[in-house]
This record gives sequence, structure tokens and C-alpha cells, in this order.
Amino acid sequence: MKSDVRRILIAMVLPMFLIFILYTIKVLEVGMDWDFTRLGVYPLSKKGMFGIFVHPLIHSGFKHLLANTLPLFFLSWCLFYFYRSIAPLIFFIIWIGCGTITFLIGKPGWHIGASGIIYGLAFFLFFSGLLRKYVPLIAISLLVTFLYGGLVWNMLPYFAPSGTSWEGHLSGAVTGTICALAFMNHGPQKPEPFANEEEEEEVANEANETDNDEINSDETDQKDTECEKE
Repeated sequence: MKSDVRRILIAMVLPMFLIFILYTIKVLEVGMDWDFTRLGVYPLSKKGMFGIFVHPLIHSGFKHLLANTLPLFFLSWCLFYFYRSIAPLIFFIIWIGCGTITFLIGKPGWHIGASGIIYGLAFFLFFSGLLRKYVPLIAISLLVTFLYGGLVWNMLPYFAPSGTSWEGHLSGAVTGTICALAFMNHGPQKPEPFANEEEEEEVANEANETDNDEINSDETDQKDTECEKE
């Protein structure tokens, strides 16, 4: 029980730290009357290349940030809890991948916000669970679908509200899907049928061999003792 609680808490560390950084940046921006919008992605322009790395940290306002906070935290936690061995790499690829694709396909303008990462995480968790055919991960896929299935419409230009970077959403979805396919054989996997039974049989056989060795050793000692008496 303690190990499970510890694992849950460890999985929360990076999501909590990221949320803390996002709010710190926003408070500084508002408090100092700065404008970090130009740290976003500006497609196919040298001035917008740096935004590939930092655009998820910048938000247009607290309303924008608040809208991203809960899904970013929850989906990040799911990634680091259920896929902890590959989670840092997946998170990094989604971060850079959604920025890069947005830089290549986005319309002119500054693209900012962590929405691309949210889409990347949602699509990775959804497809990864289905591809691995492992019940706990499939359950996460279904939960993500139930909670965030409506996100799909905001990555289509016809349905996305004006002023929303549907390109960033689509870029995140594409990156997350690619990660699910590329890392399908890495991280948690469906246990093989009867694997536990085989392990139990091996342990039992080893125990029997040890017992037999001890019996043979005792018989040898008895014979040696008899020879010494003669």
C-alpha cells in the first residue's frame, strides 16, 4: 500500500512542477506588465523558431491558463504513473513535436499555450492503451475518451473557435499518435498467459531439486559414518 501511494505521489511531481512554472510565468508577465506572446511559435519564420521549445509555457491570459491546467495535470499524471519507464521521453517528444509541426503547418501569427501537449498526451494514452491490449491501459483509454473526447472538434478548422490554434491541437494529436505507434513495444505490456503459473512451477522444481540434493547429501554422510565404524 505504501509503495502504491509513493508511486502516485512521484507521478505527480513533474505535472505539479510544470503547473507551478506556468502560473509563475503568467504572474510575472501580468505583474511586470510584460508581453511574452512573441515567445510563441510563428510558422515558417526565424523569429518563431524559438517558440518551438517554449510556446507551451506562454498563455494569453489566466482564463486560457485555467482552461489548460486540469487536463494538463491529469493527463501528465496518467503518463508518468502508467508509463513511468518511457514517460520522460514521450513527454519531451510531444513537447517538441507539436511545436515543430505547428511551425510547419500553422497559419501566420503567434501560436501559444499548452493545448498541443494536452492533445498529444490524450491521443498517446488513447491509442497506446488500445494497441497494447492491456486491460488497465484500455481503461485509461476509455476514461480519456469519456473526459476529453470532445477535444477532437477543436483540431478541425471548420469547428475550432476563431483565434484558436487548431494547427497546434492537430500537431499534438499527430505527435501523440506517432508516439503510441513507435513505442508500442516499450513500457508496460500485457502479461503473457500462464506466465505466473510457469514461474510457480519453476520455483517448485527448484525447491524439489534442493530437497533431493539435501537427501542425497544426508545418505552420503550416513554411508561415510558407517565406513568409519567398520
